[in-house]
Amino acid sequence: MGLMKEMIKEIGNKSREFYEFVLPAIDMHLDDKHLTVIIDIPGFEKKDIELNLRGDILSIKAKKIIDEANSKTLISNQRPNMINKKIRLPIEIKEGEEKIESAKYENGVLVLIIPVIKKSKNIKIE
Repeated sequence: MGLMKEMIKEIGNKSREFYEFVLPAIDMHLDDKHLTVIIDIPGFEKKDIELNLRGDILSIKAKKIIDEANSKTLISNQRPNMINKKIRLPIEIKEGEEKIESAKYENGVLVLIIPVIKKSKNIKIE
């Protein structure tokens, strides 16, 4: 039984590593005034999530501690224990001009609202 438990644990660890690589799921919606970034990170507490915006790069870090010593089940937890992801936003933000209008985390979903600053000027064609 010990070998089977170790094998199941190893499979769980490998699948967790995969999910930590591909997650979190991120959706972005852009309109004339805002970029809305929706990030699914269930299972984390707000205090364990760290966000950083530098230029047009958004960094998402989250980590939770699982006490495996108290776990006596063969069912493996395949959810990620940590997230460390950087994504390039589809808007131009100069370093030093970063601004987040709001960041809310509720029911495992983080929603960021980033204002879009237009630096260009429309050209009227005659």
